[in-house]
Amino acid sequence: MKEILSQEEIDALLNALQTGEIDASSVGEDEERNKVKAYDFRRPIKLSKEYINTLYMVFENFAKLSSSQLSSLVNATVLMTVEMIEQISYEEFINSIPNPTLLGVYRSRPLNGTQVLEINPQFATQVIERVCGGAATKGKGVTKKDKFTDIELGILEDLVLSLLKPFQTAWDDIVEIETELDSLETNPQMVQSITPNEPVVLVSFSVELFAVKSLINLCIPYTSFEQITDKLSIRSWFEVDKGIDNTQFRAQISERLLTAGVDMTVELGRTWITVDDFIHLELGDVVRLDAKTDTPLKLFVEDRLHYFVQPGDLEGKLGVQILDYVEEDVE
Repeated sequence: MKEILSQEEIDALLNALQTGEIDASSVGEDEERNKVKAYDFRRPIKLSKEYINTLYMVFENFAKLSSSQLSSLVNATVLMTVEMIEQISYEEFINSIPNPTLLGVYRSRPLNGTQVLEINPQFATQVIERVCGGAATKGKGVTKKDKFTDIELGILEDLVLSLLKPFQTAWDDIVEIETELDSLETNPQMVQSITPNEPVVLVSFSVELFAVKSLINLCIPYTSFEQITDKLSIRSWFEVDKGIDNTQFRAQISERLLTAGVDMTVELGRTWITVDDFIHLELGDVVRLDAKTDTPLKLFVEDRLHYFVQPGDLEGKLGVQILDYVEEDVE
């Protein structure tokens, strides 16, 4: 119990503060300096705050990519967001998840160790019902399962694989990885690939389908980050090595640009009609355009005029022949 000051001691302290014998600001500094911070050696902090911020960027990108991937899988809107990133022991993670649950044990080469993807059984059941044509809408009819059948596990394996693809893509800016699913488990105690006291990074996501929120967890051991910790620094992303020859990269960019698709449109002509005339258009009516039949047509590339052309027939299909190139300053 803290010592309680008497009234005389309180008056003496107030008098000392008024006369300047004691500096009020230094009292708080001394207390802060002497304050002892608790540290749990069973939960060692391996990654600094800067590295954790980088992981937030990576997994926010992963969440966006996964939302699109999951929406395609269940043919409904799925929203996935990052909830938190914390450093705990593997034993704490295993004890915090339900049993049974869906666990995907996978590797991300060249990273060390194995990682674990845990999907809450509620969301897993929703996915099964959607894929199998069930209702599973508005959060109604979602039943709790004690175990999954072999057919359901086959569906859930596709679910895990659909999440490993965006996980692989999300790391492209830091390191190129290749994910491979090792096994699919439903009992957390059966996953012994990570020792109980090993420090891990736990990334928790909130996933929402038909107004029902569930959790998806990523458990990544610290050993997976050991060889890439220097790349997790934000500063390393902006370091430029002037000695690197960019010729190869320019060639790759040029090659990819040449294969990019563009929209091409040929305009026969334009006209203006009233809404009343438009409503009363019937089969056989003729709409007069502002272009003559013997004048070249305009060819637009990405809505910009580039060529004058003339129409024709090419092997039974409509086609155009380029007559002239339009300069940029010509309207």
